[in-house]
Amino acid sequence: MHDDTSLTIGRVKRVLEERIRPAIHSAPVPLTVQAHELPGEPIAPSDGLALEYAPARVGEAWGPAWGTTWFRLTGQVPAEWAGRRVEAVIDLGFDVNMTGFQCEALVYRADGTPVKSLNPRNQWLPIAEVAAGDEPVELYLEAASNPVLLDYHPFLPTQEGDILTSSKEPLYRARRMDLAVFEPDVFELALDLDVLLELQAELPATAPRRMRILQALDNALDDLDLQHIVETAPAARAQLEDVLAAPAEASAHRISAIGHAHIDSAWLWPLRETIRKVARTTSSMTSLLEEQPDFQYGMSSAQQYAWLKEHRPEVFTRVKAAIAEGRFLPLGGMWVESDTVMPTGESLVRQFSHGQRFFEREFGIRSRGVWLPDSFGYSPALPQLMRRAGFEWFFTQKISWNQQNAFPHHSFLWEGIDGSQMFTHFPPMDTYNSQLSGMEVAKAARQFKENRVATRSIAPVGWGDGGGGTTREMVGRAKRMNDLEGSARVEWQHPDAFFDAAKAELTHPAVWVGELYLELHRGTLTSQHGTKSRHRWAEHALVEAELWATTDAVRYGTPYPQAELDELWQIVLLHEFHDILPGTSIAWVHREAVIALEDVIARAKAISDAARRSLAGEGDRALVFSPVSVAGPAPLGATVAAASADSVSLDASGDDIVLANALVRVRISAEGLIVSAVDLATGREAVAGGKAANLLQLHQDFPNMWDAWDIDRYYRNRTTDLRDVTGIRSRLVDGVAEVVIERAFSESTITQTLTLEPDSRTVKIVNDIDWRETEKLLKLAFPLDVQASHTEAETQFGYQARVTHTNTSWEASKFETSMHRFVLVREDDFGVALVNDSIYGYDTMREAEDDSVTTTVRLSLLRAPRFPDPDTDHGRHVITTGMVIGAGPAEATRAGIELNAPSTVLRGRADVAPLVSVSGDGIIVSSVKLADDGSGDVIVRVYESLGRRVSGSLTADFDHREIREVSLIEDALDDARIGGDLKLRPFEVRTLRIVR
Repeated sequence: MHDDTSLTIGRVKRVLEERIRPAIHSAPVPLTVQAHELPGEPIAPSDGLALEYAPARVGEAWGPAWGTTWFRLTGQVPAEWAGRRVEAVIDLGFDVNMTGFQCEALVYRADGTPVKSLNPRNQWLPIAEVAAGDEPVELYLEAASNPVLLDYHPFLPTQEGDILTSSKEPLYRARRMDLAVFEPDVFELALDLDVLLELQAELPATAPRRMRILQALDNALDDLDLQHIVETAPAARAQLEDVLAAPAEASAHRISAIGHAHIDSAWLWPLRETIRKVARTTSSMTSLLEEQPDFQYGMSSAQQYAWLKEHRPEVFTRVKAAIAEGRFLPLGGMWVESDTVMPTGESLVRQFSHGQRFFEREFGIRSRGVWLPDSFGYSPALPQLMRRAGFEWFFTQKISWNQQNAFPHHSFLWEGIDGSQMFTHFPPMDTYNSQLSGMEVAKAARQFKENRVATRSIAPVGWGDGGGGTTREMVGRAKRMNDLEGSARVEWQHPDAFFDAAKAELTHPAVWVGELYLELHRGTLTSQHGTKSRHRWAEHALVEAELWATTDAVRYGTPYPQAELDELWQIVLLHEFHDILPGTSIAWVHREAVIALEDVIARAKAISDAARRSLAGEGDRALVFSPVSVAGPAPLGATVAAASADSVSLDASGDDIVLANALVRVRISAEGLIVSAVDLATGREAVAGGKAANLLQLHQDFPNMWDAWDIDRYYRNRTTDLRDVTGIRSRLVDGVAEVVIERAFSESTITQTLTLEPDSRTVKIVNDIDWRETEKLLKLAFPLDVQASHTEAETQFGYQARVTHTNTSWEASKFETSMHRFVLVREDDFGVALVNDSIYGYDTMREAEDDSVTTTVRLSLLRAPRFPDPDTDHGRHVITTGMVIGAGPAEATRAGIELNAPSTVLRGRADVAPLVSVSGDGIIVSSVKLADDGSGDVIVRVYESLGRRVSGSLTADFDHREIREVSLIEDALDDARIGGDLKLRPFEVRTLRIVR
């Protein structure tokens, strides 16, 4: 015996890696290899099996970027292997550090039955549990030669992220394609040693438990003959039995493990490759479920199940059977694992409704919780929306990535802007791709913030991001750590069961109020404006299409295009995935996203056009169709256009250009900057003295690591004010004052068109930008003479307040934050709102000078990161912004909505009465549609927009039986409020069914 710890550890590591693991598969026999490289896109598996195959061999180069090579492997099990477990061992040229980020394959038998996937951490295939000997082997590999784009750090610009620019040279060389005997005792010995080696590393240096483990490891290796590993493995395992049998302490932390793969619906691969990733991973996971009776696997995203059903029905059949057995667990109840900061409230509602409808239709179940491990911050509107959609819990992990402040809870109540609370859990092991390593398990027990009053946490277990999922080695670790001294207890468990137990033991959880702000990835609010703008416009186009199609259906019986609307919504929902809408995917993904979303916009507009044409009838009267409930004499309907009594003046006789109407007066300098903006009723000046608004500012933008994801604080250290003008002109056009300013800067140009209309407080600024920058950030600054303690930025169904100071590290970290259609700064009696049609990021700076406080708000217009898309947003962008002078929450809300959902003028016969109308100051109609269940009932969603209690009513202008409240996703409620009376709390959302 000895106590030389380092010698024991070094000995075990070397023997484990160099002798034991290689001996898990013995007596290898090469398979015969044939191959067929496809010239284009992937084909159906049935077509792949029917290809003409040519001879190939291990070691040959194969697979250009984004290519598909089909391999046919044939052989025969040797007669002497009768009675043994036989597996194929295949190495396509894997790098074990790149699971999900490089080549991978789905394997089929000759009859087209999917077997499982091959990836760097899963290189084996089952051939025969108990071989008969002499049986033939025929396997087909659909191998994807995806390029490695995330090749460790730092991230380097690459053209490999789009099939249009990627290399055609082969990327990989297969190293091994063999039949072999699987040696179960060697496999189990490897796991025994692995678990104990990692466990001892987490124990105190001189702890008796650690010393006994080290001695057992020495004893095991003493009994292992390195020239006869297979024969002596049982003896070595016997030396470890006692230390593996020692039970866990009664107070040991409890870990609820759930198999997981976190397959990004797109990221460093296109959507078409994700479809195959889902098929590969689920094939492996259903195979693992068949072999491991205690194992449970969970997968989110109804979209991914829908892809399986459409593209890989043979895999979907296996998944559906495993779901029926309660082993394969649909999680999350959303269409995809969405971004939750940028989508509208209606989009999040549809994420839930389409997700839950699919799960119920296909599997007869509903998800009880929202599973969203990897999104880049979480809106404070989300707790209410989850509760009103019927969810009971929320799970995420990403907040552990905070740069500055460690989040203070792991199990807690999260409270949203309306006061709704949702039980929430973060895994204390700080990963959603756990391997159940000793380090991870110990970290979970050690870091769990609620250790004084609670005992349990979740571990999502499996290789993820690019898929892969749980391995049999991870299942083996879980089995050993189920009841092991010195370790937390690990048990496979449905997240529902975890949350039930966690709620039961944590009877008075801490409460976190407000947004879950991620102190990282702030650039995701701005990257890939092309995708973001089309997404915003598609959201509004679909809500408007539903409104007019519903009105037409109820008024005239025109068929409601439910199937097409569902299809279009699902395209939008897919592109809300947390690596698409945030702008962090490869060029291929965003190129296709723009095309797909533009098609949604066109088709939604066609639905609106057809319905409005039907409603207008034949006539010559100019009818104004207003799709919103905050503007016009007939909101949500149409009325004859009326001339405005107001007029706009434009004076360009001096050095400055002065625009004015009955409400505001604006002065624009020769540099094209807004140097004065006065609210005429109060005489208040909006622009800070000696400063200028509408100031474009260019920053160097080169974050430490995550290019498309991050804006690092030090970008502010270098600022270039864009004051030079290449041209400026002004005119009155049809009663509207217009000033056009042209600038050239760096590699880019911009034309700004500033307009002021009659009866408007808003100076509209249309920014037409030809963007050719690299690693730059473009901001639009508004230094305001407003001593605001907070900004109020629109979020889903309301707004969120953020302080303008940086008193604490928590507030200082929020140097780039999110908005939807407006951000408002105000004192009690005066404010200024900034509105937009397609951007989401802004920052605020507070400056005091000569007893005066300036609040500067800067809108983030464009970025130019180089990874993962080296040409991010190069090209033309039209971004409309506006400065609303003399605004409070009501004016800001109205201006933001009007900018994003403008009225349409159409010639027709007579006014179109709205189907529904609401009363009550600040109550907004979010959507009007027909019910998802096909009943023909009308669904109306309303919300309180100003942050205060209000009473009002909803009135329906068509024959109906009753009005009753339903859930956010249109389920009946046991305690439903009946009738059109509305009593709303601040930012409360209500969904009403008008029964026809």
